Amino acid sequence: MPSWVLPFGRRSILALAILLLATSAGVVVAQPAAVSIPGHAVEVDRLLEQGYRLERDGRWGEALSHYEEALRKHPSDPSLLRRFEYVRVHYDLGRRLADRSFNTAVAQLPLDQALDLYEEVLLKIEGHYFEAPHWRQLVDRGIQGLQIALDDPEFIARNLSRADANAVDHFRHELNSLYASRDLRSRYDARELAAEAARLAELRLKAPPTAIVLEFLCGATNALDTYSAYLTPGQLGEVYAQIEGNFVGLGIEMKMDNERLLIVRVITGSPAQEAGIRAGDHITMVDGQPTQGLTTDQAANLLLGEEGSVVTVSAVTPGRVPRDLRIRRRRVDVPSIDDVEMLDPASGIAYLRINCFQKSTARDIEAALWKLHRQGMRRLIIDLRGNPGGLLTAAVDAADLFLDRGLIVSTRGRSTQEDFTYTARSGGTWNVPLVVLIDENSASAAEIFAGAVRDHRRGTLVGTRTYGKGSVQGIFPLSMDGAGVRLTTAKFYSPQGRPYNRVGVEPDVVVHTTARPTEGLAGLPAASRDSILDAGVRTAQAWGRSVIRD
Repeated sequence: MPSWVLPFGRRSILALAILLLATSAGVVVAQPAAVSIPGHAVEVDRLLEQGYRLERDGRWGEALSHYEEALRKHPSDPSLLRRFEYVRVHYDLGRRLADRSFNTAVAQLPLDQALDLYEEVLLKIEGHYFEAPHWRQLVDRGIQGLQIALDDPEFIARNLSRADANAVDHFRHELNSLYASRDLRSRYDARELAAEAARLAELRLKAPPTAIVLEFLCGATNALDTYSAYLTPGQLGEVYAQIEGNFVGLGIEMKMDNERLLIVRVITGSPAQEAGIRAGDHITMVDGQPTQGLTTDQAANLLLGEEGSVVTVSAVTPGRVPRDLRIRRRRVDVPSIDDVEMLDPASGIAYLRINCFQKSTARDIEAALWKLHRQGMRRLIIDLRGNPGGLLTAAVDAADLFLDRGLIVSTRGRSTQEDFTYTARSGGTWNVPLVVLIDENSASAAEIFAGAVRDHRRGTLVGTRTYGKGSVQGIFPLSMDGAGVRLTTAKFYSPQGRPYNRVGVEPDVVVHTTARPTEGLAGLPAASRDSILDAGVRTAQAWGRSVIRD
């Protein structure tokens, strides 16, 4: 079971197998005491209205991103929390219905096996989740999810084609009565209720009973927290691809932006880069099918294909003539680090960016350090901006390269089996003076690295406060269906025992952010357009004991 310090965003897809690891959430700014309640209410009302517009248009991915950002500013607002949870159910339902592996399971899994799968997930929750399960809450969320599914056009088309509106209304009433009459004290009670609901749906609506059980299952995992989820066979493969750092596809990160498919990032050396696709392009057609109005998952499904197969995409670069590109899918290695270079050879200032923490990260960093050492490195800037996390052990191994002793991170869960301490080893430590760049999109494993540097006074943190995602997820394969479940098993804490969750890591040098350059960093003219990097260079030039946090 890998300990996965989960990436926090869910807005876009790394075609074709990896969930996007970065988001564009805004900077969290502490509100001054003079801010009045009416002012807060006006802003929340504005955010809610913006969200409602996205909901009305069925743009669930964009709506979810919107509420995520709103909750960064107003984390305890009940109205925003309710809308976030509601939209999340719609978004996850859309993802499942666009997932071929999930649809195959619905078509082929008998009811008894679906119920066994549901009970197995509940058993995993009971044994590994960091809080004791509340069975009625888990079942309640399953029913809520099913109620939403009953109104979803795609769910109706797949599962309720022989049911009319009156039959659906009658089923809703019977389902609510069934739920209200039950005492739910264990996973066995939850299974029994799901079984009765599935049989009732089959009787009243001619619905596949497995589809009903799987809505109970997904509702239960979604009830736990933002990061816990049922993983379809396809999604479980995506998670493993993240850990390994490779997949078959084009090598692009993308998201829906005003109903257009926007390319966020193109992986170095990927088929997409070789074909001429660049960050900022829009994909308007895939094999002749328009992408406008599709969800990110639907667009990603169009791009899916076997290794060696060819897809034709229409790409539009702002201000240029649209072009049709034939791209052959192949295995893509996702680099955990890039932009390894000497920024200021005269001062010996070297630079590398860690994109994410995967199995190869520590090995990749060490190879980069030897390269920079041969080029005259005397000071090092490590860029963690936009790094959403990854493997906990990879973050520990990376921090261990720069720390010769002491605690790096500790984890604490409901079970003592989830309580661990990770410490640095004395061998192989690089003592080069260190500057670490962070921002509001540095999360989870990136925060472990930054927090260890901060607490051990090993270097200077420059930028803005990090995201504040301080929980560990375990990946648990299930015995049937090739699927899995991701559960939050513990919270993690800095060497000095500080929590990360909703707190983040504060920089030593606070910098107001500006747009980051999209091209390479070679030479300092690029740095002049990047206020955080520019401040990092100045800090490195003046690096000494006086700039380390006391």
